[in-house]
Amino acid sequence: MVKTKQLKEFKIDNNTFMGGWYISPKICEALVEHFHNNSNKATKGKVGEGNGGVVDKEKKLSKDLLIGANEDYGIIGLYREELQNVLMHYIEKYPASNEVLRFMITENYNLQAYPKGGGFKEWHCENTGNELVLKRHLVFMTYLNDVEKGGTEFLHQKLITPAQRGLTLIWPPYWTHVHRGQVSEDQEKYIITGWLSFV
Repeated sequence: MVKTKQLKEFKIDNNTFMGGWYISPKICEALVEHFHNNSNKATKGKVGEGNGGVVDKEKKLSKDLLIGANEDYGIIGLYREELQNVLMHYIEKYPASNEVLRFMITENYNLQAYPKGGGFKEWHCENTGNELVLKRHLVFMTYLNDVEKGGTEFLHQKLITPAQRGLTLIWPPYWTHVHRGQVSEDQEKYIITGWLSFV
């Protein structure tokens, strides 16, 4: 078994089934740079799943750069290595999360930029039972820059996680973890987020 590299933990109550650890700030900076270098490929953020997704700026205001599920080179490859390490910490915290069928990144995911006043403002979860998302097992999200009052609010956990550069969260994708982004009127916010799904 691969030895887990020690990471600073963001303390979250075990009863939330959430975990948070900090990855390298340099990787976060490079991911923001990657977004800017490829911003011509970014699209307006959508709500909804698959081809049924629609642009609704009242619910979500962002620019999303699609990352391929199999992309593992350059800065994306370095991020994937860090994410795998965070996942190992999560599994150590919640061993039952790994006592299931094999799972991995199988869907394309997003490197997202939220302008001032932007965000995913609507309460939502990552697995609604739609056949397009039914195999999602865990969600991951990394804040790529520090944003005061720009974190994520989890409804039932009565928790707001801070937008701190490098903080990488993993949580279950179901209605139990309905969440929404806090909106900063003063700062832009960058994240990378996606899902670990059953193969």
